[in-house]
Amino acid sequence: MRRLPLLLAGLLAAMPAFAAGTDSDKKGAPGNNVDMPFLMAPMSGADGKLGSYAYISSLLVASDPTAALAVRDKLAFLQDAFVRDVNAAPVALPADPAKVDIPAVQTRLLADAKHIMGASRVKAVLVCGIQVAELHPKQTPDLYTPPEAAIPQGGKDGKPIKKSPCDA
Repeated sequence: MRRLPLLLAGLLAAMPAFAAGTDSDKKGAPGNNVDMPFLMAPMSGADGKLGSYAYISSLLVASDPTAALAVRDKLAFLQDAFVRDVNAAPVALPADPAKVDIPAVQTRLLADAKHIMGASRVKAVLVCGIQVAELHPKQTPDLYTPPEAAIPQGGKDGKPIKKSPCDA
């Protein structure tokens, strides 16, 4: 009889841990995240010629802090594999060559990381941000934006800017 309340109390205390462990699409626990160096991925235009580069920032989520240390030790090998991957196959959406196919890139980079580190040490690779820079821009961007023309807290339509999955 006395064991039942203790068992229930233990299960109730462990429930938040089980709930937090089910979502693998978000940042891991502190100490498990490794910021990866930027990737520079070539993007071809509709004519098949190089049109722009996508600068991709990513975050590798390790299974535990010990695995995160091992990832940091192998960072150069991981970066080499990531660079080779984004240069070997297109990163753009087939329907829109100006946009990056984020789920496909995350899947490819995760496969590379698991191949190098082992499947049990890597949980996810998240794309945190993408900046596409045209090779030959039609107009030179302004270096100075006057304060009255600055967009305060959102996009041009007034909606808030979507946060990255890597933001806290």
